[in-house]
Parts: sequence; structure tokens; C-alpha cells
Amino acid sequence: MIISDIILKAENISKQYRLGVVGTGTISHDLNRWWHRIRGKEDPFLKVGAINDRSATVKSDYVWALNDIDFEVQRGEVLGIIGKNGAGKSTLLKILSRVTSPTTGEIKTKGRIASLLEVGTGFHPELTGRENIYLNGAILGMTKSEIKTKEQEIIDFSGCQMYVDTPVKRYSSGMRVRLAFAVAAFLEPDILVIDEVLAVGDAEFQKKAIGKMQDISKGDGRTVLFVSHNMAAVQDLCTRVVILEHGELTFNGDVSKGINNYLSKNSLSLGYKDFDNIDNETSSFSRFEMLNNQNELTPSFVSGEKIKFKTLINVCKTIRNPVFSLRISDLNNVNIVTWRSNDYIEEPLPKNQNRDFEISLTTNNLYLLNGVYTVSIGMADGIEMLEAKIKFIEFEVHPSKPNQQFHTITKEKSTNSLIYTIADWDVN
Repeated sequence: MIISDIILKAENISKQYRLGVVGTGTISHDLNRWWHRIRGKEDPFLKVGAINDRSATVKSDYVWALNDIDFEVQRGEVLGIIGKNGAGKSTLLKILSRVTSPTTGEIKTKGRIASLLEVGTGFHPELTGRENIYLNGAILGMTKSEIKTKEQEIIDFSGCQMYVDTPVKRYSSGMRVRLAFAVAAFLEPDILVIDEVLAVGDAEFQKKAIGKMQDISKGDGRTVLFVSHNMAAVQDLCTRVVILEHGELTFNGDVSKGINNYLSKNSLSLGYKDFDNIDNETSSFSRFEMLNNQNELTPSFVSGEKIKFKTLINVCKTIRNPVFSLRISDLNNVNIVTWRSNDYIEEPLPKNQNRDFEISLTTNNLYLLNGVYTVSIGMADGIEMLEAKIKFIEFEVHPSKPNQQFHTITKEKSTNSLIYTIADWDVN
């Protein structure tokens, strides 16, 4: 990595806050800090403080909103920052934007930073939209003539032409976001910092905004820091992600791996189900697993991602015409797709008795709407059902942008389902 390519560097960033009512009972702490400082000693309260877990019981007067965060961002990179509510994402962006200072650590940046941290950030409510454009440009260090060349582009992109000479206090929250984003994007900052505010805008504006951020990073070579709970937007836009958990950096790397890591930690189950050993005269299921692209157990997937369903079965007696089936349904009990082994496997399933074997089904191009789905499995002898597990496990699907392969699937087989998909089978 060439050092000149690094546009932002966070070194051991930590931020400590005091819990409780601000301004009450803190004079002793302030005097203690002052006494240590004039003697050249370390702040005594840096050694105390709870982990940033909003659901935990208070055990300390202080909390570490961020704890020892360390990462670098290169010029032209789009960095996604994801995590639960209260994980420290907004605190980190405020520190990067110089809105607040870190308790410990240092931020090094090159060039101008434009921030969109919350609805109406940096706007004066009594000024008109046009006046706020010039105010924000001046804050970013631009001259009046530089702002004037961008003025009409900003107004056109925001779609607020009718209200541009009306005080901002009369704008809706969506209109404020539109104008604020347009100002931040078109005044050409070197680093654009965006914190979830696009969720306020409508679908048409979100699409425009994401397209503009892609142009900023790819076309202009500028850097974007993007916080969002929309995993489809993160997948679409970002070149790398970091995950914050309880104020600590737990992942820094590939977008797909990061999203899978995040979703698996916040999912409904563990991605597998062990069945009780119930006596069955013919066959019985012993274990069911769901695995992602990295062959890891997980109950959360991104739409279009390969899913591997693996089932362990014990055959107790000879089955003349064994058929295994797997069905995916939504929470309204609508059958989305059903796979049957005899539709896909040329060789029939093993008929040997007293034998354990494994059936795996790997989906390809399975694009589902975001939501929660259930799985049902069954073993039959021809049309006679021997054993079935109905809706015994759930998995969650998160949205993504379909790739080109989605549009070029050749329909060699038709399936009795609401979608078309291809799956690979394997029996051991």
C-alpha cells in the first residue's frame, strides 16, 4: 500500500461518556482530572468504564462508547460501517467529522470532509435553502464563485426548486435530507460521511443518492464513509466494511464476508437443528444444517447467495423408491419452492437398511424477497410419506442487487413453485 493513497487514518480511537444526568455531581471528577493533569498524570477515569452494551445493567458511572478503534481508508474507497443500534457507529462518524473529539487516540485526514450525520445537520432553520447552500459551502472552505457554479446542479438534484427560497424550517424531513445530501455531494468534498439519513428519503431519492455516491467514488476518486442498516445498499455501494460491536471493531474486510458475519450474529437461530432419536421403523432424520458460501453454519443469507441444506438420515429398512423432499415456505405458509430428489438425481437414493447417509442440496440463483422463511423436509417411499419435519427451522433473507446471471438463467426445467431456481444435489 502506498502511504500517499491513505486519506483517513484512525489510530487507537476511544470515546468515554459519563452516564446519568450531565452537570450533576461531576465537580469532584472535574477537580480530580484537573489535579492529575497539572501534575502530568494520566486521567484517572480512563481506567474505569463499562462496555458499551445498551441493554446491560449500569455498573459504572462511565461507559466506553468506542474502545481502541484502529483502521485506515484509502482515497476512492467506499467504507461501510455496520453494527447494531448503540454499537458506536454515529459516535465514530462524529469523531471523524470533528464534531466531537476522541477521549484517546488520533484522527489523521487529508482534504475537506462533508458530513451528513442527521436530518438538517448544518442547516440554519431561519435561512432559505439557497442561503444554506452558500453557508455550507463557506463552512467547507469554498469561495462564493465556486459555490455558484454548483448551485443549480444542487437544486436540480434535490428536487426542491419550488421551496429553495423558503426558510428551511418549513421543509419536511425528507426535503431537508434531499437538499443536505445534494449540498454535501456536489460541493466536492474529499471525504463524504453519511450516517443512515438516506432512510428518511423516498425510494426514488435513495436510488439517486446511491448512484451519486458511486459516481463520487468511482468517477471522481473521492472517499465515502457510509453507515446503514440496509445490507442491500451496503452490498451495492461499499468496497469494504467494518463491523462495530459494543464499541469495538470486530471485523474489517470483504463486504460479503462482513455482511454474513453481521447477519449471522443477529439471526433467529444457529443454522442447524438436531432431532431427537425417535424410534422409526423405516427412517429417521438426525441433523439438519444450513451453510453459506464459506461453508459456515448460518441462518441468515443475502438474496441470490448459494445456500447449502444438509440433512443426515438413518435408513432402518429397505425402501423400494426413496424420495427426499425439501420445501421453503414464507410465514404465511405459502409454498415458495419445493425440491424432490427424484426430479434431479438420476441414481435413486440408497435403499440399504441400517445405514446413515447425508443428502446435501445447494441452491443456485435463489433470489427471494427479504424476510423470514421456514424449511420443511420429508422422506417418502414413492408417494407414501415415511417421516416429515414441518416448518421446524427458520432462516432470514436480506436483500441484494441481482447479478447478470440472474437475468440470463436458462429455463431447462420447470418447477411447481413461485420462482425458478437451479439446485445441485449430492448423496454420500
